[in-house]
Amino acid sequence: MYLVCGEALFDVFLDSEEDPGTLRLDARAGGSPFNVAIGIARLGGRAGLLTGISTDLLGCRLAKVLERESVSTDYLVRSGRRTTLSLVALDEAGHPDYVFYGLGSADCSVSKEDLPAVGAEVTGFHFGSYSLVVLPVADAFATLAAAAGERFVSVDPNVRPTVEPDLDIWRTRVAEYATYADLVKISAEDLAFLYPNARAESKAVDWLDAGVHVVVVTDGRNDVRAWTKSGLESRVHPPVSEVVDTVGAGDSFQSALLARLASRDDPKTAVTSLDAERLDDLLNYALQAASITCSRRGADLPRRDEVADRLG
Repeated sequence: MYLVCGEALFDVFLDSEEDPGTLRLDARAGGSPFNVAIGIARLGGRAGLLTGISTDLLGCRLAKVLERESVSTDYLVRSGRRTTLSLVALDEAGHPDYVFYGLGSADCSVSKEDLPAVGAEVTGFHFGSYSLVVLPVADAFATLAAAAGERFVSVDPNVRPTVEPDLDIWRTRVAEYATYADLVKISAEDLAFLYPNARAESKAVDWLDAGVHVVVVTDGRNDVRAWTKSGLESRVHPPVSEVVDTVGAGDSFQSALLARLASRDDPKTAVTSLDAERLDDLLNYALQAASITCSRRGADLPRRDEVADRLG
């Protein structure tokens, strides 16, 4: 089972067509790690979520969603702190802009002392988004990653400058996780944001030298690129599909990477033994999953049979 570590919240979509003095709200359960855990489960994998969950009305709804989606709730850290809200506005191309309201919220307030004991059923961890950098949860999760041992570790920075605008903090945390991680997935947008003068190839080499086994860089409608510690390099073009919005596309891609790795072997073994054919297959599978999410509104991640139909 993957234990996905990070935030759980409600994305509140704003209807831009309304009068500016009136807001019509459409709230959806979300948060990048929350979505990744659900995505793994929908693709036939086993996943649990480690996050702070409020005992308020919204937190109880989030827990019910996880239960409905067959994501383990054994590692939820319950508290009376409020649930984070993320206001989402979409531009004409369907790209989201986020504003977060979560200072002191349940998902941000998990401390080292709150961390539950991790059972033998957990074979891998995934970390990402603003819980990498917001204290105290950032220190708690870094401690967990450092103690992963022989378990698989993946990370997606999923940078949110509206939560933590200091990019040096993001860079420091990403460098730290690169010493623990087997897989780093990052968007070209985040890569350029964090390292404006670096080429993807050179940054991949830095992370591979730090101990990462596979580095994957996504780039919207452009080719996905990947590099492995064994010297492989792959480039796969995304499928052509209708785009309603891109909310959750990166989470779909990430969950598909993880589910595909675990479908054939222990993820640690799978990621260290990739050959060229399996690397291409891994990227293509993740791209198909992401394209399905882009074809519908919000982070509505695909199920295994939907991806299988796309693959023919």
